Amino acid sequence: MPHTENSPSAEEATGGVSRFIDLSVATRDTDSEATPVTVDLLDHVAAAGVLGLAPEDFPDGMAISNETVTLTTHTGTHMDAPLHYGPVSGNAPAKSIDQVPLDWCFGPGVRLDLRHVPAGEGITVDHLRQALTKARHELRPGDIVLLWTGADALWGSAKYLTDYAGLSGEGTQFLVESGVRVIGIDAWGLDRPMQSMIADYRRTGDHGHLWPAHVYGRTKEYLQLEKLANLAALPSATGFTLSCFPVSLAGAGAGWTRVVALLT
Repeated sequence: MPHTENSPSAEEATGGVSRFIDLSVATRDTDSEATPVTVDLLDHVAAAGVLGLAPEDFPDGMAISNETVTLTTHTGTHMDAPLHYGPVSGNAPAKSIDQVPLDWCFGPGVRLDLRHVPAGEGITVDHLRQALTKARHELRPGDIVLLWTGADALWGSAKYLTDYAGLSGEGTQFLVESGVRVIGIDAWGLDRPMQSMIADYRRTGDHGHLWPAHVYGRTKEYLQLEKLANLAALPSATGFTLSCFPVSLAGAGAGWTRVVALLT
């Protein structure tokens, strides 16, 4: 319908949002995924037979297509629920992804520039404080923090699995105790790369090296967004709203998520 003086503009129709920035990767089979993704296509012609009809029974000789997808809940851009970290969080049963409060998944976004932290190393509280100072921001309850490591530049290659900085356990505690419910990262995982953690554990025998950011979620519940992308497209560290509603999979520890920044 053409715009008239009485009809809302596109910006008015979207609640004042002037721009949407997709911060998600497209889910696909790639060397950047630790597990395979398979997509079996039922095309427009073959689908007719499944419905007990022939292609010529449909307009243009085509029925409607379908796909059968096999993948894990941690494939592509996704949200980890407290249940992923352990069965209990804060002395209560850990929430599965379908139990995540929706109001946690929509709020002010804060991008912290941590691209200087070397791959394989942990993002410390000092790193976070310095990034917050650079962003001229003081954390508030409900902030959704996005850790910008630059690792998404490796998406599509096997190095994406190994060459990134991850959040330390102390860093996780600092953010969550500041009122942050959702922490995201533009890397394969929130913790340091798997081989770095395991090597430190084998060298020291200290199991505290193993997934400390995840394990902290057994103490106090929070959500992770992993495999974000395109954080460089955000025009500033703050001043945007983040939408990150996961697919509701009953009883699951994670769910695929379309993460979008809303600019006004």
